[in-house]
Amino acid sequence: AMLDPERGLSLTIARVVQRLQGSSLHSQLERQARVSLHKPEIKLESLKEDIKDFLKTSGWEKKLQNAVYSELSVFPSPCHPAAPPEHIKEPLAYMRKAQGSWEKRILKSLNSMCTELNIPLAQKRPVNEQKELLNKWNEMGTDEPDLSLFRPVYAPKDFLEVLMNLRNPNYENGEQPSFRNHLGLIQVPLKVKDIPELKEDFSELGLNIGQLGIDDSAQVPPEFFENEHVRVGQKVLEEQDSAAAQQYVRQGCPTALRADLWALILNISNQPEDILYYEQLKSNVIQHDLLVDSLIYKDVKLTASNDDYYFVFEDYLYQVLLCFSRDTSVLEHFTYSSATPPKSYIRGKLGMEEYAVFYPPNVNYNSFILSVAPLCFLYHEPSKLYQIFREMYVRFFFRLHSISSHPSGIVSLCLLFETLLQTHLPQLFYHLREIGAQPLRISFKWMVRAFSGYLATDQLLLLWDRILGYNSLEILAVLAAAVFAFRAVNLMEVTSLAAAEAVLADLSTLKVMPLLQIFLFATVT
Repeated sequence: AMLDPERGLSLTIARVVQRLQGSSLHSQLERQARVSLHKPEIKLESLKEDIKDFLKTSGWEKKLQNAVYSELSVFPSPCHPAAPPEHIKEPLAYMRKAQGSWEKRILKSLNSMCTELNIPLAQKRPVNEQKELLNKWNEMGTDEPDLSLFRPVYAPKDFLEVLMNLRNPNYENGEQPSFRNHLGLIQVPLKVKDIPELKEDFSELGLNIGQLGIDDSAQVPPEFFENEHVRVGQKVLEEQDSAAAQQYVRQGCPTALRADLWALILNISNQPEDILYYEQLKSNVIQHDLLVDSLIYKDVKLTASNDDYYFVFEDYLYQVLLCFSRDTSVLEHFTYSSATPPKSYIRGKLGMEEYAVFYPPNVNYNSFILSVAPLCFLYHEPSKLYQIFREMYVRFFFRLHSISSHPSGIVSLCLLFETLLQTHLPQLFYHLREIGAQPLRISFKWMVRAFSGYLATDQLLLLWDRILGYNSLEILAVLAAAVFAFRAVNLMEVTSLAAAEAVLADLSTLKVMPLLQIFLFATVT
């Protein structure tokens, strides 16, 4: 159900206005307008215009623009007013159904763990435990509880199996003509971009444009570009304009400016009320014990403590993830996600809403940990770190854990990756397929974790600059294909999945930007 552009625009405006009306920004603007009435330059006969001018010169108009821009970045373009709400979540019925049964499977796994271990999903902590947790809030990593009985709810390869079994029921036994020749593991007909379209979308990554993360560009001496780029970046920060910041980071962020630029793009300013909100989440963690706490704990221990880069952030990771598991504001994003949050009740309080606990829809915390850890390099203040992660999650990362037809969703990324390889490296693709090493079996974990834990941190941050800059995760699939292209000669020699995995086991020396540039702009199409 397509809308005519004008109708679509007026619906969008109405929705943004409605969402901003209850916000703290709205009350701050009202307060500022009232304060301005006492200023001599505000005249009664031109009241409306004068107040507008005042809000402009005092920087409040910019704040409003950023809030509107932020709304537009997160929420999908409006559906037809007659469309049922589940269409906003996901237009394709078979995708909704698959996501539903995947959620049921996760919940069943959680519930059976509760039964086996005789632990409730949620219970109030005894007072002495609350005190103890509060005292060691900043050093939770020193604890060594026995978690041997807890098992991860699912591994990436279980999720991949589910995606491989997706079928569009309208096409019996693969009878769609254009799709019949797709030989990858993903068998659903979604539209993905080809290289010419990707070149156009990612035009700022072109060979003759200055980039951070390219050391030896023939066109522009790197130091000259870097100095100029830093100067422009400082100006963008002075202007406090989210849209300009988003455009700017497409060429990469200077290290010293990255934390502020990302916060500006995500419209996070860490106001007093945000800090208070974080403190409320923290007190919820201290009062209630959830089954997922143990899963988070186990995953952080397994992931961070085995990672040379991330182990120093172990305490931050607990704080952010435990608070995230309590955060009901995250539920807002389920209006435009194919997922539906599972709900459980604190023991003995079944059906009483104030005792309901929403279970985060993805209980594979391993991927979460890897999406928080790199942010710890940029933000050292827990409430700010928390807000940045939450915003990254509701804009981007949730798409890597739910089944949908969205172009940034994991299904589309898998299909884009396979299509790029099959089209541009057919020999390699067929060779790997023949020896039982389907490329997606190797690259899936990179994409589902947005390459965190695989690339060196400086390279990962350069990659994430572009995710924010383009408001899209498609670059993950392009990079995955570029890695295969880069190691193609070695991969042509292997004769088993294990050998192919060995060739691609260590990505920590890769330079992201040259790989992307060569793959997109130097591949013959």
